[in-house]
Amino acid sequence: MLEFMDYVQNAFYNVSHWNHENSYSHLTATTRALLEFDTPRGLRLNLSSLSSPNFATSYAIGSVGLVDGSLSYLYTSLPLYTTSQSGKIELHDVIRGYRQIQELRKPEESWMWEQWQGGKRIDKRDTLLYGRLYLPQSTLEALYLRRLSPTQQLKLSAVSDSRLRNGGTILALHQFDVGKYSADTLYSTDGGLIGIRGLYNFGPDPRKEVTELPRTDDRFYGRFSAGAEMYYGSLNKSGGVSFGGRFATLPAHKGVPLTATLTLNPLMGNLSTTYAVKAGKNLALCTKFDFNVYSYESDVMLGCELWKMKAKIPKERERSMLAKLEWRLDPIKENPVPEPDEIAGVLKARVDQNWKIGLIWEGRIKDLLFTLGSSVDMKRRDQPFRAIGLELQYSS
Repeated sequence: MLEFMDYVQNAFYNVSHWNHENSYSHLTATTRALLEFDTPRGLRLNLSSLSSPNFATSYAIGSVGLVDGSLSYLYTSLPLYTTSQSGKIELHDVIRGYRQIQELRKPEESWMWEQWQGGKRIDKRDTLLYGRLYLPQSTLEALYLRRLSPTQQLKLSAVSDSRLRNGGTILALHQFDVGKYSADTLYSTDGGLIGIRGLYNFGPDPRKEVTELPRTDDRFYGRFSAGAEMYYGSLNKSGGVSFGGRFATLPAHKGVPLTATLTLNPLMGNLSTTYAVKAGKNLALCTKFDFNVYSYESDVMLGCELWKMKAKIPKERERSMLAKLEWRLDPIKENPVPEPDEIAGVLKARVDQNWKIGLIWEGRIKDLLFTLGSSVDMKRRDQPFRAIGLELQYSS
């Protein structure tokens, strides 16, 4: 489940019209959500608040052998009028699950951001500042996020910790996205790492007018995306490269939603394939197969998620005062508007070839968001439960 500060950061992306999922780093987002989820350890409590549209705070305390915690503060120059109460937040916005990719949208023009007054430009770029202090380790995290233009964004991340080399590290990331393709350029002080990654979406260009209707009657109506990344460490003189492709159906697809990916790391010889399908309205299944061409080692993992909906209690019909005075019944509505389904929670499970199982149950009780999970090793008959934990979140 997303932490409150990550939820606020996603709200900043939505309000500023930035598609953070159109990136090579999110190529396998669905697989990571269904198979690589973290199981909680011990007990952890988070208290958060969006005290104003521009300022948010969060406090966390946990107990895993010893008591630890963190203090977080976030400021944004762009007012965020988003739901912040944990009792009203849409669970699909805070629980990672099967990700249905959307149609590409046309980026805004640069002149749309211009604001003039008295013959002078007075417009400013939207900015987000975030800081988090971990106690008692005294580790400090910082984030500076700035929208440079409708198609560009700058992100600076920093970590200060005495246990790290040189006392900390800084990561600079420049993102460029026009819908049809995106490119990221990064630099990290840790090892002098320089990298670039990009993603290209095949199909119509959202910047151009569509002259023909989409072929939604095709057996598979979706979008194929391909990308790559390259990086080089100037201090340790080492580099890396990877390639990847993804096919995912779009919302207009009339069949079963599915997502398939293929990633390749030629230097390490790793090949990874994934396949995820929305088998039902509330059920998603996922598989992952990894193979190394040099050592011939392979790994298999299976996972699923099941959303549970609350049972609808039929409302009793009460006669209006006019109907009572006239000794009659109220007319029955022919096409009543159906009430939306209310989510009770979601169950996630995964298992690999070594019979290591991960289970979590995420949902809401009253005004509390919770995550209950456990890690099980079936080969350890004496101690099969490796970890059990509970996380609680409350926000206002």
